[in-house]
Amino acid sequence: MAKRLRYLVDANVLMEAKRRYYRFALCPGFWECLAWQHKQGLVSSIDKVRKEIEEGRDDLTQWVKKECPKTFFAESTGRSVAQEYGKAMVWVQAHARYSDAAKAKFALAADGWLVAHAKVNDLVVVTLEAPAPESRAEVKIPDVCDQFGVKYADTFEMLEAMNTRFTWEPQSRLRLSR
Repeated sequence: MAKRLRYLVDANVLMEAKRRYYRFALCPGFWECLAWQHKQGLVSSIDKVRKEIEEGRDDLTQWVKKECPKTFFAESTGRSVAQEYGKAMVWVQAHARYSDAAKAKFALAADGWLVAHAKVNDLVVVTLEAPAPESRAEVKIPDVCDQFGVKYADTFEMLEAMNTRFTWEPQSRLRLSR
């Protein structure tokens, strides 16, 4: 029997979903799906992502505080995670191709912690970032994942792998006008 993949969600997945294609009023099923899949042990994130989201003070922040399962954002402070994070930071800092600004931004973001947590816990990082191995201006999560043998996927790949389907149903209060 094949092992089911478990996913670790980057902040950009939640933020972009909230802003665009899975807005709360448009597709509440997406948010219900995340909570349900988390309860099945298949989807989570980390405390540092939660912190990034809570800086926004918007409806996503309210979802995190009021509706999201409390255990969705795991602590990323364990010793093995810190060791893997250190390796990622050394790798990033050692690369002359990245600008000093890119290195500093990476050091302040949750990204390195996300990759480290995924590596230690055998999780797939879910991000909207695409690999950019020649980038000087930004350290991309997929490039760090590739360096450390961590799998990554985008939102849609994760949803498909979990056999997620969002369906439409007519609302009686909505009326078509001509």
